[in-house]
Parts: sequence; C-alpha cells; structure tokens
Amino acid sequence: MLGLAPNTAYLILFLATLPISFWVIWSDLKFMKIPNKAVIAMLAIFVVVGLMVIPFEVWLWRWTHFIVILIVGIMLNATIHFGAGDAKYAAAAAPFIALNPSSIRLLLVLLAAVTLSAFVTHRLARAIPALRGLAPDWLSWSRKDFPFGVPLAGTLSAYLAIYAMG
Repeated sequence: MLGLAPNTAYLILFLATLPISFWVIWSDLKFMKIPNKAVIAMLAIFVVVGLMVIPFEVWLWRWTHFIVILIVGIMLNATIHFGAGDAKYAAAAAPFIALNPSSIRLLLVLLAAVTLSAFVTHRLARAIPALRGLAPDWLSWSRKDFPFGVPLAGTLSAYLAIYAMG
C-alpha cells in the first residue's frame, strides 16, 4: 500500500475504473451485453490498483463483497431474469465499495437516482428519432428490457468520484 489519504486512493480508483465504466455503458447500450473482458478488467484493477491504494486487510476483506454480490446476482438471474452480465459486473464492482452504514446509504441513494435518471433518459432518447438516429444499431432502442449496466457503471463512478472529493 502506498499510504495515501483516502480521498486520493478513491481518486486513483475512480480514474482507473472510468474507462471500464464507459466501456460497460456503451456495450450494454449497443449490444445489451456486458463483456466478460470488462468484468475481468474491473477485477484486475481491483487486484492491482486496489492492492496499492487500500490497506491490505481491508483489500482482502473486500473480496467477500465480490463473493456475496456474485451469489446474489446468480440468484437474481435465476429467479427474476436479472442479466448475467449485470450480475457479474455488479460483483466485480462490489469490492470498490466500503462496507459501512454511510457508504451503503450513499450507494443505495446513488443507485436509485442513477437508475431512474438513466431509465428516463434512455426511454426519452429512443423516442426521439433524431437522437435514436445517432446510434441506429443499438439493440437497447428496440428491446423491452433496460440496459442495467448503464446505472451500475454510473453508480460506481459517481460513488468513487464523491469519495475522491473527500
């Protein structure tokens, strides 16, 4: 560990994960799939960068977040058809989240707000031919289901950015 201030560690994690978040958002909008490579890349960032900026014991315990969210995601996939890619991505993002009441509260508020705003924005954009025409080959325009990777990635990025600001 580098012995960084927490907000600096979160800034580094935010910057490291941001390209993956954009990849997940674009891929889910265009293909309605989150590539396994994106999930693996997110985990690799936590392995390498996380180990450098998070105290080792905390880093080690955060792997339980991955396991728990992966199990919950698999159960949601089997019962309510929650996307498998969404489940895997949520599990890969889980170790970046601190497990304390204020952090979980922030995460839940962000997830609700980002999901609602992403859903409304997506549905409005697909109803406007000029906007839909900017990316006519996106599968998400014509599918009934919603690309939930968009709010998942947005929530992780917003969470890390907020903690980076201290």
